[in-house]
This record gives sequence, structure tokens and C-alpha cells, in this order.
Amino acid sequence: MNYLPRDFIETRDGLIFAVVDSQLEQGRVLGMLRYRRQDGCALKLSTDAANAWLERHAPDLIFQSTRLAARLHGVPVNRLARHYEPRKRTIELMTEPTRDALEARARDCLELLRGKGLILESVGITGSLLIGAQHAASDLDFVIYDRAAFQQARMIVREAIRSGDLDDLTPAAWREAYARRDCELSFEEYLWHERRKFNKGLSGGTKFDITLVSADDVEPATVCRKLGPIRLNAEVLDASHAYDFPACYRLAPGAIEEVLSFSHTYAGQALAGEWISIAGQLEETREGTRRIIVGSTREAPGEFIKVLTDSRSIQAP
Repeated sequence: MNYLPRDFIETRDGLIFAVVDSQLEQGRVLGMLRYRRQDGCALKLSTDAANAWLERHAPDLIFQSTRLAARLHGVPVNRLARHYEPRKRTIELMTEPTRDALEARARDCLELLRGKGLILESVGITGSLLIGAQHAASDLDFVIYDRAAFQQARMIVREAIRSGDLDDLTPAAWREAYARRDCELSFEEYLWHERRKFNKGLSGGTKFDITLVSADDVEPATVCRKLGPIRLNAEVLDASHAYDFPACYRLAPGAIEEVLSFSHTYAGQALAGEWISIAGQLEETREGTRRIIVGSTREAPGEFIKVLTDSRSIQAP
């Protein structure tokens, strides 16, 4: 069984985790607890609430990954009851009757993407709609499993917003998206970076988001030791894997070779040739190379990546 980032897994006792890594470690699927079933409902948990719940009720599922040098949630394969796969959910949405307004809106989005030339075999749907926990205010979270198809989808979104087939986020929606991220950027900084990514928008008033999960996502090298927090300004040499998980930015030649971000906030954050300000955790691999890790948690307190430029004018909507 292959487990990919953005898949979900559920234990026999109703704990639902978002998968964060494609490799098993010590027979465990690595992920983060996002929902737990109670009285027939799937209750959504923040990162802090999930950690606190596991500490109290299932500490054996809190796992220190030696390969990723991160404290994650690790679920033994033999405790799984179900594996939710985004591409299978797309097939269901396109071949079966829709059961609510959100499913109908998801199908509309998929039809638009297909009508503009995107092959739907590369598209999945994750988040609450994947596990059947959606409600009227839920967002749509699409996953694309091919880098070229992902870039094609971004261009489709850009042109559809310009033509009016899709809508840009409203000022209120941008504020809500920013609040959910709970990141270290100011709202104006967040907005400036996000508006040039073309990976989100509104369909019939419902927010949607597209993310990339590529078969050749960057595989972090084994960590030898952590060297502590660091802040640095550097030039981006290569951003071709900026939307991967983790997002990777190769830096211009220097003492530190790359930045990896596990926070979706900083995916696609910078282009090659741009200078960025980075705050994160410095690590040294067994091979002696150094890298900065940004976002070992969703909220990534005190950590960020942002473009440095003296000429831009940032205006909030």
C-alpha cells in the first residue's frame, strides 16, 4: 500500500490523520491528527489540540522521526481501518450523483479544469470532502500529482479568474485565509506573496486551493544534528521545486545550500533570482551540508520565508 502526502488514514478507534510523508518509518505511517470521531461526527482538531489529545489519550502515536528529525504522529499500519485516497474521491465525484452543494461545486471545478485541457487522472480531492466531514462552509482542497499538470492548473486558474469563470478571493476571504494560516507574515506581506501564486480562488462563493504532490518530491537527507534557530537573507538559485512537499529553494552558493519548508504557507513563495529573508531551524546533514527548515508545524511560530524587494508597494484589499 502506498501512502502519499495529502492522503488521510483512519484508525480502528476513529482517529483520522493527514499523511505527511510517503515513506513508512518503523512500520508507521507519518502524519498529523486532524479529526477524531465522536458520537458519529468527525471533530476537527488544531495542531495544538491534536498534540494535547494524543499526549493524554494515545502517547504511543507521538513519534520522533529520525529520518526527518521531526516530532510527528506515527500510526502503525496494523492499527489502520481505512485509507482515504484523493484520486479515488475524484472518480467518485465525477461518476456518482452528488449528495450536497459542496460536492456539486467540486464537480463544477473539476469540469472546468477538464474543459480547459487538464487530465483529471492527475487530480485528487483532499481535506474534509475526502473523508466525508464537509459542511456548508467547507473549502475545496484539490491535489495534483504531476508537476507539469500542476503548473497547467495554475495557469487555468489565472485565466479563469481573469475571464470571470472563477472569482478571486474577496477581501473578507483573503482575511479569513490569512487568519487560518496564523503565520509570521503581516497581512500585507501574506497577500502580496499569495496573489501571484494562482493556486486558490472562489467557485460559486466557495474557496478552493490546489496543491502539488509529486512522485519526485524532494527527499530530505538524513539529519546529523540540529544547530538551532537562524535568520538569513539569501538569493534563490533554483525554485523549480517550490511547490513540492516540502517546498525546496536552492540558494546561491554559500555556507547554506537550501531551504525546505513543510508549511503550505511558504510553498511557491519565491522565484529564482529573488532575494528572500528566511527564519527557521539550521540543520547539518551527515554529508556535511547545511539547510534551513521552515515549518516543522503547520503554524511555524517564529519562522518564515518572504521576498525582499525595495520597490514593491503592498496594498491590502
